[in-house]
Amino acid sequence: MTFEHGWITTPVTADMLRGHLEVEATAHGLLPHRLPARARRQIPDDQLAVAEAQPSGVRVVFRTRATAVELDTLPTKRVYQGFPPPPDGVYDLLVDGTPAAQATVTGGNVRTITDMFTQAFELTPGPPGTARFTDLPAGEKDVEIWLPHTEVTEVIALRTDAPVEPVPDSGRRVWLHHGSSISHGSNAASPAATWPALAAADGAVDLVNLGFSGSALLDPFTARAMRDTPADLISVKIGINVVNADVMRLRAFAPAVHGFLDTIREGHPRTPLLVVSPILCPVQEDTPGPLAPEFADGTLRFRATGDPAERAFGRLTLNVIRDELARIVAERAADDPHVHYLEGRDLYGEKDYAEFPLPDEIHPDPAGHRRIAENFARLAFGDGGAFAVTAA
Repeated sequence: MTFEHGWITTPVTADMLRGHLEVEATAHGLLPHRLPARARRQIPDDQLAVAEAQPSGVRVVFRTRATAVELDTLPTKRVYQGFPPPPDGVYDLLVDGTPAAQATVTGGNVRTITDMFTQAFELTPGPPGTARFTDLPAGEKDVEIWLPHTEVTEVIALRTDAPVEPVPDSGRRVWLHHGSSISHGSNAASPAATWPALAAADGAVDLVNLGFSGSALLDPFTARAMRDTPADLISVKIGINVVNADVMRLRAFAPAVHGFLDTIREGHPRTPLLVVSPILCPVQEDTPGPLAPEFADGTLRFRATGDPAERAFGRLTLNVIRDELARIVAERAADDPHVHYLEGRDLYGEKDYAEFPLPDEIHPDPAGHRRIAENFARLAFGDGGAFAVTAA
């Protein structure tokens, strides 16, 4: 800790971070990861390598009387060649659990995707920057800075106008969640406004979000990471990526789901385990993948390219996936009273789609994230839900 011109500089250490599985020391600071090194060595593509390093749900946590806070970071931003760059990622600052301020960091590295299909890219180095928050409430408080869910972020240092100290363990239950880009937070307004973050706030739990854009593919290394991560509540949202990547047929899907759940159960034999099927997605309800991106008038949309007739030969669609997940969970529940099933269209179904359409045909908008969070909190954390608090 150093003092300069009224500011106190504190290096960010691993014990100040929440929501990650591992921290990597870099030349600049700390890079939080959402998969451990053993799993990262087995990642087969750049899509997941980037997604797990984007810190969805990861936050810097400390206690302070400071009314001004600065966080130095080195972001790596992703842009698509030929299209305007997206807005800078948002940093959400919460005071005692309540959103209080937002900031962005300019500059940083730029990862330019030169081919949407192969994900080929060029990396242009850039300088670190600073997220600044001022006029915070006076008095001692717990502060959380949620890192951008859309940018790989190396955390360098924290500056405050009053000392900081660690926040003791909250004692709240830990919710470990795995899912696709929707769980990662695609199209959410900010990192604390992804549906898992909003649902965790409603459920008064601490979130560890293993939502990986394009990469909820029943990978064994992800299951092992979940097996080895302490948690009081576990959910897996399975299906959309398996369909839109067209990675397997029905014959392979059921054993893969069983194997994924079996691995989690090796480390969490009696933890409430909630299996969630896909939300409504009209383009893939009855049409197999693979999914193809389309750009029209500068807008990205997706369409399914498979033949619905091939469902008879084991090609997967969302309706096929839902039926199979319901069957698998019912089968397992005969021996495992702590496994539960949640129909994804109860989180976001036809009425929700009519009110909050999917802008790109796949991902909900910010209002859609709020609706999914509200429904999940009611169905999972509410009375009778898989995650409801029960009397000792």
